[in-house]
Amino acid sequence: MGIDKNGNIVLKTDSLTKRFGGLVAVNNLSFEVHEGQICALIGPNGSGKTTVLNLITGIYPIDGGRIDFLGEQINGLPSHAICWRGIARTFQNIRILGSQTVFDNALLGKGYGNGGAGVFQIMFDTAKHRQERAAFAEEVDEVLKFVGLEDVRNELARNLPYGRQRILEIARALVTKPKLLLLDEPAAGLNSAEIYTLMELIKKINETGISVFVIEHRMELVGELADWVFVLNYGSKIAEGTFDEIRENPAVIEAYLGKGRD
Repeated sequence: MGIDKNGNIVLKTDSLTKRFGGLVAVNNLSFEVHEGQICALIGPNGSGKTTVLNLITGIYPIDGGRIDFLGEQINGLPSHAICWRGIARTFQNIRILGSQTVFDNALLGKGYGNGGAGVFQIMFDTAKHRQERAAFAEEVDEVLKFVGLEDVRNELARNLPYGRQRILEIARALVTKPKLLLLDEPAAGLNSAEIYTLMELIKKINETGISVFVIEHRMELVGELADWVFVLNYGSKIAEGTFDEIRENPAVIEAYLGKGRD
């Protein structure tokens, strides 16, 4: 597989930098994600991968550089505004409301992605939530069917197996109708069967035209899915290319095996 450099650029960072005190967590990082591609960001623990996602989505302010989405600068915007523009994400640690149904957890995506009812309205069943629930029910049910959760629509989220909770978090992100989906270690804690289901879902999502940018430690998933791979070490990009290219790269091998980091 190889990335189409002639495709439209969905996401671009230019000299992106983030410091925490004296620590440079992301150092002068530049990369591009092209339309319709699955790109992976890999690197040893502590290399700055999740920090990159937090910068893209406005959770952390940047200390230098620039982030463009679909040709427009987005750094400095609040997280909800970035989501409205078409970037959705999942988190390394699952963030679902266990006491709410699968449907209501997915419905949260409509509130966050479109400025409607949010967590407060859903938890306390406000009039605004009831109105929007009716208006958005069909869209949410379509997403649940797409990801294979329609059979547990009315189950409490905490009763789902861990792998399906991961899928639910992806469903909530898809409800926002993203153009770019950011996945932070989606295979963490999954067994082999669950990883296969996840990979098939990511392919299915990408086939709808959504670009995907994934952080992942499971190299079998990266090798199966990624058109293009970026490698971070100590906050700096040390390599990029196809999976076959980067796994033979001496700098990548050194980063994973030569520094004694897990």
